[in-house]
Formats: sequence, structure tokens, C-alpha cells
Amino acid sequence: MKTNAVRIGPVSYPVHSVNTLIVGSGAAGLNAAVRLHGYGQRDVAVVTERFGAGTSNNSGSDKQTYYKLSLAGDRPDSPFEMARDLFAGGSMHGDIALAEAQGSLEAFFHLVGLGVPFPHDRFGAFVGYKTDHDPRQRATSAGPLTSALMFQALAREVRRRRIRVFDRHEAVALLTSGRGAAKRVVGAIALDRRKSGAANLGFVLFNVRNIVLATGGPGGLYEHSVYPEGQTGSHGLAFEAGATAHNLTESQFGLASTKFRWNVSGTYQQVVPRYISTDSRGGDEREFLNAFFPDMGRLATAVFLKGYQWPFDPRKALDQGSSLVDILVYEETVVKGRRVFLDFRRNPSGAGTLDDFDLRMLAPEAYGYLERSGALLPKPIDRLRKMNRPAIELYKAHGIDLAREPLEVAVCAQHNNGGFKGSIWWESDVRRLFPVGEVNGTHGVYRPGGSALNAGQVGSARAALFIARRGAEPPPPADRFASLVGSQVLGKRGLALAMIERGKVPAALSPRAVLAEIRGRMSACGAAVRDPARVPAETGRAWELRRRAHRTLGVRSAGELPGAFKALDLALTHALYLEAIAEYLDKGGRSRGSFLVPDPSGDKPAPGLGDRWAFSLASPDDPVSRSILEIGLDARGRVRKAWVPVRPLPAPDSWFETVWNDFLEDRIVGKEERP
Repeated sequence: MKTNAVRIGPVSYPVHSVNTLIVGSGAAGLNAAVRLHGYGQRDVAVVTERFGAGTSNNSGSDKQTYYKLSLAGDRPDSPFEMARDLFAGGSMHGDIALAEAQGSLEAFFHLVGLGVPFPHDRFGAFVGYKTDHDPRQRATSAGPLTSALMFQALAREVRRRRIRVFDRHEAVALLTSGRGAAKRVVGAIALDRRKSGAANLGFVLFNVRNIVLATGGPGGLYEHSVYPEGQTGSHGLAFEAGATAHNLTESQFGLASTKFRWNVSGTYQQVVPRYISTDSRGGDEREFLNAFFPDMGRLATAVFLKGYQWPFDPRKALDQGSSLVDILVYEETVVKGRRVFLDFRRNPSGAGTLDDFDLRMLAPEAYGYLERSGALLPKPIDRLRKMNRPAIELYKAHGIDLAREPLEVAVCAQHNNGGFKGSIWWESDVRRLFPVGEVNGTHGVYRPGGSALNAGQVGSARAALFIARRGAEPPPPADRFASLVGSQVLGKRGLALAMIERGKVPAALSPRAVLAEIRGRMSACGAAVRDPARVPAETGRAWELRRRAHRTLGVRSAGELPGAFKALDLALTHALYLEAIAEYLDKGGRSRGSFLVPDPSGDKPAPGLGDRWAFSLASPDDPVSRSILEIGLDARGRVRKAWVPVRPLPAPDSWFETVWNDFLEDRIVGKEERP
């Protein structure tokens, strides 16, 4: 890496010239850095808002899952079988599914080699269990902190390899060259938070050949979110650069704690805690589930099943299924404005309307699970302590003692299955831009739990291989780079100066106000419930907010510019997400995945719920189920949408002599493969 100073307009900027810049420091981004270095490309750097602040290092569940090919037992498995199961979730391209499946074992053992403590038995078998949407017990776990352990192992390797990390640098723009199919990234602008007082406002330029975008999911879009506070996303950067996204409609929502953001899946539900709601002050306690189940056995079994049917799924809301619990929590919190808690100190009670809980009331599947786990114990906390003591210790480390106090929960945004499309080498339609991890939308409607961690590792490894083989040339000289991107840099600096000037006016729009409006709008009509009567109007208001923010957003000093650029990024992001949702609904899209579309002609999930909860399910034969919605901005900033057919599973030629010859002649990594 070379560092120079260049003058663009009235001020000078530092320019770091590097072959590959990785934006983001989660497990996918760090894996890209490590893999590139291992492939011999040493000219690599990482730029990150705050090292270790994202989802990888700060999220999990009772037993956070990593999904991979089966490695134990006598049940046969194969990459093609795994690809078929990933593809079966709907709206997932077959070639991507095969690449993720084929690379799963190599990615998994790379992590094992770095020291991630995935459990194995005395014979060396990495045993597995069954997760949601998984037919074969492919799941494994290193405990509640699986992704954090992955991040820590990869961070150690980054430090060992002495890969340069630009910490406290907020990326605010991707710099591009060319038009149409020839458009490519050539650099990035970041704000150095420690140098906001400089004449250049802390702007730092990166002159690159490749950018790996690893900034995670759009965690800043929702009021109720289990994304860590430090994970807001940066989709607006890629949209402004011209990258195309797809499947933005497909997010996952589920129950999570709110005081400390954490998924309450797995054993948190399998021990059958008591669900209670209170008024806003904590009074008027009620066991609100009782009125919607015919007996305690059905209620308790539905709670148990939420453990491995954790994401909200409208298919599982009918007939007193596990997702009815999510609807009832949503009704209490969002519709009625009450608070909901899980109480591990006491068993559910009938409260005079149902029989009180007894373990023998559970369905055989649930009772047998607890029996085999040695957890047929008196109270939920006893059962949790027996089956998963780290799940208790995790909350205690964050000031919450489950043995002494109830745990407040809500239906929260947890993961986006969509994102920016990529080729089988994870290159976007903007050349040399490689979205990896959650910002890359490889998943479709349904996905096995833990497959996101696999996708992030496989995708970043494949991107690294492509760059090492086909993008290893150095960037141009700094002065040539400056002449190429000068107008783009001046545009961003002009915007920054305008926001500082507007901040002198008391009536200026603040970043906090922008974020509050975004989160209120997305939670009201872009989360687990999407009302066709509201979405179109709110989409129009989203675009108006973006225009208003560009005209009137103000900050008091240059030190607040990172927050202002983040607000602008999310304003664009939420408008395009709502455009995608509106397009899906306009084409007749119905309830699927992890969201419910109200339909007066549909069925209510339980007697006693209001008519607003009637819905009908999407069918595989619906036009929106046979195609994938792509969305982005054209060169003039106008929204472009296209429904594209789902690519089938490929049938590659696996004849050894053919593959060996292609491998020897370096024909495996394609030069011009497009997504």
C-alpha cells in the first residue's frame, strides 16, 4: 500500500492506494482479508467504522447455529443435496446454492483450523442437529457466541498477518468510473473520525482495484431490532454506486430481548417459560396467550416449538402453531402498546381459563426432547440451567438475572435474506465490487438457520479467489486517480459543508429526527406485518424524507458528519426497501417468509383475533414466486425494477480429467462472469 497526498479543489486529501479495500470488519470481511493474504495478495486493507462493533461479534442466540454439510452419523449427504435444500427455500438462484453448498466444508474446516471450538466426539465426528428449514441435522454450534468466536479467530489471524486496519473510519461513498455494463468501482471515501477538525473535514480517499463490501445487514432501519447498536448497514453506498439488489422483501423477524439485544430462540423457548404482558409501567400483569389456545398442552407445545421454529413464519401461525405466539406478542406490544416478558421463574398457569402447566401435557416430540436432555425439572429456569447454562450466564453478564427477573421481549428484525446480487464469485453488476456476508442477498424466502454464516464464509472466500486470480493488478497512480474521481469527491465535500452550514440554523433537520422517522415507518409497514393499504403512501413519504434530508439536514460540527451521512444512507435504503415491498404487493404477493400480508378474504390464525389478522399464503405457482425482484437506481437516480426468472440448479461436468485440465490451464475462475 502506498500513501500520497493529492489536491482536489481547495484542499489536500490523503490517498491510500491498495489493490483491495475491504469495507467492514465482520466475519465475512475479515475472512476475505485472510483468504486474499493466503492467496498471495498482500496489498490488502480493511476500513471500518469501529472494529468489532458489528453483528458478527455482538449477536447470537441460545446456541448460535453454523450450517454446513453433514459430517457425522450414517445418513448420507452431498453438496448437491444441500444445494437442493437451500434452493427449495424459494427465490434463490441455483448456481449460488450449489456454490454455497460445495464450499461449506472447506469454509468450516478453515474456521476449525483457526481455532473456532466447534464440538466433535472422541472419534473426531463433528456432530450436528436439526435447525429450522433443515431436513438433515446439518447444524452445528460453538455455543451462544458462535459468530463472535469466528470474528475473534479471524481477527487474530488478521493481526498475525499484519493486515492494515483503518479503524474509526466511516465509509461514506464508493467512487466509480464508466457507464452501464462497464461501470466499476475505483475507490472509496471515508471519514477519519479522529481528524474531523482538519481542513479536509477528515476525508480520506482510497484508490483501489477491488472493493469487498462487508458492511452487514440494514440494522438501522427498525425500531424493534435485534441487530447490535453498532450495526446500521450501508446499503446506500452501493445503491448510489449503481449496484442492483434483489429479494429486499425477504427479511426475518422473530422474538428477541430488548434491554440486551439477543434472540430468544432454542432452549429459551424449549424450557417453556411463562409469557406475561403488562402495561407500560409494569402493572396489570396478564398471561395473554391463554385466550387463544384450546388447552395448556397446545399452548406449551407451541412455545416449545418456537425454539427451532424461531423466525416468524405465517405458515406456522395457523392451527395454534408456534408463530401464533409471535402474532400475539405483536398484538400486545405494537397494537395495544403493552410490554411482554418471558418469565423463567414460574411455569405457565391457566389463570382460571386453562389447566395449569404440567410437563406431561406436552406433545410427545417436546416431552421426549426434554426427557432425553434430562430436563424434566420443576421450573423453566431449572430446565434452562440443565440444558444450556451458558444461555443464563450470557444474560447475567449483561446485568439480567433470569432466575430473579422476567426478560422483556418483542418481535424484532433479525436478518435480511436479500441484498446486492452477485455472480458465483460474489461480484456485483458494478465490476470489481464484491458484496459478501449479509449485504449480499444470496438467500431467498426461507433458509436453514445458520446458513447465513456459511454463506458469508464461502462467499468471501470465493471473492478472494477471484480477486487473487483476476484482479491482482495495482491501482493507478494517485494523481491519475484524483483526476478520475475529483468531481465525485468535490460533490461529497460540498454536501458536507452544506450540512455544517445548515446546522447553524435551529430549525435544521437533525440526523436523529431522520432516523426516528425511518424506523417508525419501517416498523409500521415494512416489518413483520405489511398492509397493502399503507405501503404505497408510505413509500412516497420515504422518498420525500430523502429529498428533505438532502435539502435541510444539518449538523453542529464536522465531528457529526458520520451520523449525517449515515442518516442519508438509511433514508435512501428505506425508500428502496419500501419500493420493493410495494412492488411485491402490487403484483399480488401474499404472506410468505417472515411477513404477513393482511387479506380480508383469508383466514384468521386463531378465534378471538380481530379481522386485521386474516391472511392468505403465497403459492409456489404465484408469478412473484417464480421470479426474483431486482431493484436499483439508474444513471439518473430513478428507480429501476425487474422480475427475473430463478436460475435452476446447474448440472456441471464433474468428469475428473476435464476438471483437472481446466484447473491446470487456469480456466476455473471465469474472467467475465456476470450476476
